[in-house]
Parts: sequence; C-alpha cells; structure tokens
Amino acid sequence: MNQPAENQTRVSLAQSSPTVGTFRERDGGLEWSGRQETLRIEPWGPDAVRVRARLGGPILDGLPGALLEEAPVTSYTVKIEDGQGQLTVGTLTAVVNGEGLVRFLRTDDGGELLAEERAHFWWPGPRLYTAVGNGHHRLEQRFAAYDDERLYGLGQHQHGRLDQKGLVLDLVQRNAEVGIPVLTSSRGYTLLWNNPAIGRVELAHNGTRWVADSARQIDYWITAGTPADGQRRYSAVTGRTPMMPEWAAGFWQCKLRYRTQDELLEVAGEYKRRGLPISAIVCDFFHWTHLGEWRFDPAEWPDPAAMVRELTDLGIKLVVSVWPSVSPLSENHPVMEQRGYFIGTQYGPMAHADWPDKGVASTVQVAFYDATNPEAREFLWSKIKENYLDPYGITAFWLDACEPELKPGFPENLRYWAGPGLEVGNLYPADNARTFHEGLSAAGEEVITLNRSAWAGSQRYGAALWSGDIGTDFPTLRRQIAAGLNTALSGIPWWNTDIGGFHGGDPSDPAYQEVMVRWFQFGALSPLMRLHGFRDPGMPLGPEMTGGPNEVWSYGERAGAVLEKYLRLRERLKPYVLDVMREAHEEGLPPMRPLFLEFPDDPAAWSVDDAYLFGADLLVAPVLTAGATARTAYLPAGATWTDAWTGESYEGGATVTVDAPLDRIPLFLRDGARLPVAE
Repeated sequence: MNQPAENQTRVSLAQSSPTVGTFRERDGGLEWSGRQETLRIEPWGPDAVRVRARLGGPILDGLPGALLEEAPVTSYTVKIEDGQGQLTVGTLTAVVNGEGLVRFLRTDDGGELLAEERAHFWWPGPRLYTAVGNGHHRLEQRFAAYDDERLYGLGQHQHGRLDQKGLVLDLVQRNAEVGIPVLTSSRGYTLLWNNPAIGRVELAHNGTRWVADSARQIDYWITAGTPADGQRRYSAVTGRTPMMPEWAAGFWQCKLRYRTQDELLEVAGEYKRRGLPISAIVCDFFHWTHLGEWRFDPAEWPDPAAMVRELTDLGIKLVVSVWPSVSPLSENHPVMEQRGYFIGTQYGPMAHADWPDKGVASTVQVAFYDATNPEAREFLWSKIKENYLDPYGITAFWLDACEPELKPGFPENLRYWAGPGLEVGNLYPADNARTFHEGLSAAGEEVITLNRSAWAGSQRYGAALWSGDIGTDFPTLRRQIAAGLNTALSGIPWWNTDIGGFHGGDPSDPAYQEVMVRWFQFGALSPLMRLHGFRDPGMPLGPEMTGGPNEVWSYGERAGAVLEKYLRLRERLKPYVLDVMREAHEEGLPPMRPLFLEFPDDPAAWSVDDAYLFGADLLVAPVLTAGATARTAYLPAGATWTDAWTGESYEGGATVTVDAPLDRIPLFLRDGARLPVAE
C-alpha cells in the first residue's frame, strides 16, 4: 500500500492509444497529461477519489468548493503499465487509458460503476473546454448512460420526481429550487460535482452531462458503495451536521407575520393556556427599523428583553428572521459599500433587487452583503451580536432569501469576493450559513439556522433547509416527499416544509382544512416540524403586511383536534427524533430516508416515492389525496412491519392497504421496534 508522498514522481508514456499521453505518480495521486490538458486523480477518503482536470496549466488548489481542506488519510495503490494508469482506493478503482478517458470500477470484480464517454468518435472527448475569456471555460463533463440506472439527490426541486433519470436540472439557486450537485446512483456510487459554478446537469438516456457555464477546472468526487455508505463517505469529506439542539426537535410556530411584540406573545401564551406543546416561535421579516439594520423596530417591539424573558419562562425559543439584503436607507449601507462588503456587479450599480422598506411609499433598490467575503461575514455577525445575541440572548435565526433572491436573476452580472458570479454563484447560501455558524460557535452557543437555500456542505454549518414558498394543495404536498428525500440524499439532514404550504389557504375552508390536517401529520414526522404560511386573507407586500390566522386552533374544532393530537405525538417522539439526529451528526445518515437507503437489496424499494423511513425504525406513509380514508403502502422485504396504530403485523416485500381516517397517518414499526405512537 502506498501512502501520500511529497513530490513522488514516476513517468510513463502510454503506448497503446493513437493519442499518446503521459502518466505520472506524483504527490499521492495519479496524473495524466496530453493535448495541453492535465488530469489528476487522488484518494479522498475511504473508497473514494477526487478527480480534477484543467486545460492549459497545472491543477489549481484552493478554488471554492464543498470538500474540506484536508482529505482523510487513506491507503491506496497506483499502477502504471500497458498504456494505462490505475488508482485503487478500497472498493473503488479508477482506470485511465492513454487518451485520458476514465472508468470507475468495483475493485473486487472489476464491474463498471461509471465511465466517461466521448461526445463523438473524433471530437470532443468526454471533457470539453470552451473558452469564455481570462482563463475561464464553459466546462462539460460527459459520462455514459445506463438503461437500468436510477439517479437521486441533486438538491430540492418541485418536479415531484424521486428518480431523476431523464431530467435536466439547472445548477442554480432559486426560491424553492435548490441546486446541490450530489448524485446517488442505483449502480453503487455517489458523486459530488465539486463546483459552485452556475450550470446544469443532464441525466439523459444517451448520456449524463455536467456543465459549468464559466469556471477554471473540472472537479468532482466519487465513492463506491450502497447509498448509506455514500452518505457516510460524503458527509465525512464535506462535514457532518452538528448535533441538533434539543429544543429544535419540537414544534415551531410561525406565520407571515406577527406584526408586534404583543401579538407574538399572545399567540405563545395561548399555546400554553391550551396546554399544547410548543418549542419555538418565529419573529418574521419587517420587524426591523430598515432592511439591513438587523435590529428590532421599537415602535412594534418596544421591549425585546422582556419578550425573551417571558418566552423563556414559557419554555419557548425565539427565532428571528435575518435577511442578507441591505436597503440604501439603512445606516449600514454607506459603510458596507465603502468597505466593499456588498456583492458587486460587472455592469450597473450594486443593487440586486427591489424591495419595500419602512419610511418610503415605493420599493427601493437593495444590495446583498457578500457572504463569500470573510470581512463581510464578520461585519454582519457583529451587528447580529450587537442587536440580538448580546442584549437579548437570541441564538436562533431564520436566514430567508439567501439564494440570494436576485431580481432579475442574472448571476453572470455579479462579482463576489470569491470570484465571478458564474463561477461561484451557488456557494452563497452555504457561506451565509457559515456567518452564523462561526459567530455562534465562537460565542459557545448551539447552532441551527433555517435557510431557504443551501449548497453542498451547508450541513456542516448547522443549516436546516425548508422547501420555500410553495403552494397549498394536495399535489404540492405530494411533491414534497420527493423533494425531502432528494434533499436528504444531497447531504442535508435538517429539512422541513411550511406545514400547509405558503401561498394562501383559507383556514375556514373545509377543503383546505383537510389539506392542513394531512400536511400537519406529515410535518410531525419530518426532520423539523414547523407551521408557517401566508394565509388568506393576505395583504400586499410591505411593512404593514400580515396574513390570516395560522395557529392550530385556527382551522375549526374538528381539524384542530387532529392537529393537537399530532403536536402531542411529536412531543412523545422527541427522544427518538433526537436519537435519529445523533445518527446524522455522528454517521451522516439523514433522518428522512428513502426506503432503499435501509433496504438496498429490495428492488421494489428503489421506486417508492410516496413514503419514507423516519430513522431506521419508523415507516411513514402520508395521505396525499383529498377524501382518502385508506392508504396503500409498500413494506420493504427483509423486515417484519407492525401497524403502529392497530398492532397488526405484516411480512415485508408486500403491499398492504390500511385504514387512514382523517385523524390517522399510516405508520409502521420495523422488526418489533417500540415507539410511543399510540397514546
């Protein structure tokens, strides 16, 4: 076995290919060079390698990406002979032929996991570099397609598909569409496209293609093994989530929006008067003096210290909304502009969106602080510390609009501290979460932030993702199952939706009450349980806006009784939730799991997109259609399943139909697991 060695070099000329390339074993990796291109493959954790390729120069270190700076020390072997190079790391072997084409094989039997593929027999090869100026290229990386392959992950999307084979997905950040370039394959590999550039991935039947619109080099990481192995390996090299704070495993109450301190405290107090479990309540946007001043408006929030004390006495955590945008009316705007703390622009002023602010009748042009700039992160945190943490002890934050929410959405016009917008644009939400992780950690506080967007590695900063501003009907609820499962397979274990959806919903409408009940049941069995939405009747966007009522007693007596039942179920399950969260923290396994994560040998488990496992022991089958009073669910082979409500047992590998009246979400316990589901 070889170990990484400084400047270790062995050169070999390939003899068997029409185009002759040069192989080197150097600095603990395998390099091929030819046609002015350098390809480098190196061990990057157990059963995993990192692949980088660049045209016109040596491989560059230090470019923005998701991988931690130091790779785990791993045993490996390099072999250069017969016109090809080979690097083996545990169960994964990478083979490069004389023309620089790469294949990834299972070490034990030589079976192909993934292989590069030419676009054409003559030109271009599997890696295409199209110059866009100043040493940047439009990059394409092509791989073969396989008829039987299923593909999962890639962040959070609203297309409703669990298996994403056949789709084209933009690698970009938008409200409710979160691009995280991590792909899990049914063929036994997990791949990270370690590039924050704006681009896309095409999962076609005639090939897979990753595209970066403008970047300096190709960079990806791949590991062999089951999906669970992949999650363990991936989280080890991109960073595992912290341990979730105990309070965050409970129920979060939220609406758009509580306008005053008195209104928020009245709702919190009513939960306690009714004897209902509640862990957190959210103070939403427009609580500030001006956007980008990050402090309470004393006209509406006259005594935050007293508010926090009262909530603490009730056992409720206050969560405060923090936006990354800065109004020109903010006292911080001039100094931030002068110091270069805003995202810049290639053309035009440093204004990225129009937004309402207090004291003006129209919208204003706001800028976004540059979260990729360490000094800008320090400045923003200094304001959060000065205005929330130090005086009031507030440690939980809602990081809204952190894509950032550009209007218009032209990332190519942006200039970040870390690089041009097209090259680094997807990095922003992770670095925004990093601001709060670094600040809270330095203060000795637990970390959790609620984020509307994320990128690869966001989990290591304690970022919880939610599914954005979505609809309020059953089809939208149905799509959230796939969205949550693919998010989980993208390395983000802390995830939730606005229970009931966001855009609208009339609390007095019986049809919407049914949606709310079924969504609330799903929310109680989600990694985070948070009620939110902009209920009817709404108001126009602005500092005075609010929506209709959105508390559990807002939906009528019949629906309200069911919501209360599931509040109490979540409270009973909190010890189990925290156990599952510890698995995420220590092993990198997500709380919300597709069935095949636990049962990869069951072919049927790979196609179930309307149910999931919450941890290893609880199968959840949400009711996703109006008027349903029964639910058919597939129970994976290899386990015995017990209906958590009735106690009836079933052997796995079969589909069962169970009763699902309005007050019941079908739940199944694995192999005799005992959880306090039934009261």
